[in-house]
Amino acid sequence: MKAVLAKAFAPLEQLALEEVAPKHAGAAQVVIAVQACGVNFMDGLIVQGKYQTKPPLPFSPGAEVAGVIKEVGTGVTGLSAGLRVLAPVGYGGFAEEVVTEAANVMALPPAMDFATAACFPIVYATSLHALKDRAQLKAGETLLVLGAAGGVGLTAVEIGKIMGARVIAAASSDDKLALCQAHGADQLINYATSDLRERVKELTAGKGVDVVYDPVGGSYAEPAVRSLAFLGRYLVIGFASGEIPKIPLNLLLLKQAALVGVFWGAFARARPEQNAQNFAELFAWYAQGRLHPHVSQTFPLERYGEALDAVMNRRAQGKVALLVA
Repeated sequence: MKAVLAKAFAPLEQLALEEVAPKHAGAAQVVIAVQACGVNFMDGLIVQGKYQTKPPLPFSPGAEVAGVIKEVGTGVTGLSAGLRVLAPVGYGGFAEEVVTEAANVMALPPAMDFATAACFPIVYATSLHALKDRAQLKAGETLLVLGAAGGVGLTAVEIGKIMGARVIAAASSDDKLALCQAHGADQLINYATSDLRERVKELTAGKGVDVVYDPVGGSYAEPAVRSLAFLGRYLVIGFASGEIPKIPLNLLLLKQAALVGVFWGAFARARPEQNAQNFAELFAWYAQGRLHPHVSQTFPLERYGEALDAVMNRRAQGKVALLVA
């Protein structure tokens, strides 16, 4: 079978598509014949050795997949060959087959296609965990989403609206903001052409926002922290800008605000039952037509480099998927 391989933690250009041995399921594992794989910013970071986890070499990037179960290992119950599934796998998805723990695998909602399913778990689970479990966002509060047209940002816009918040979407172009508006954003800020902090002041009559959702980091972080209202919460999602910001802690003291870290993968491992409840809620919202995953581009497996380039250089709107089969 074919797989994209990283043989060293190195620039993305050193990835290669090669023939490798088929996968086999061990105890409590399943093999998935991959139909589609979501492409995430973290995939590029893992390949370069810049992520929190470093898989054993060689490995394939690709943190989330959708496909059909090919084989189940001993001790697996509730899953069988032929079942359509999705799975957050961490790595291994840029391949025709992936082996993963059975506990990671979920049956596809009946109406969900493979490309949508492969782009669903990480971004929606991250945003629900962030807004519900970490920020405890309440109906009537104001949520500011930075990088709002990106993979996680757009899901935060949707979930924020479902939870009853007033959502301000901030992005770097008007076409990205139009997408945010189509997914429910109440108000828009183009932070490439206007001052983020001043626009937040205008839109909130000087009160500030209750929650900031920030997957970008970099130079927008401090003005976003300064835009928090009294008892506000700033969610640290990631650093797509490539720069980890430094925040003057006195800003939090004066506002009695909270700086809150969000790492969904660690939460899912530590609290599997709570994570399962969150997924049940997400699947119910999808079935009700309240979530509208946006897959803006798809690429065949052999064009993995183009897919990664679009995501790593922040040209993608919503999600990008590799179509493997």
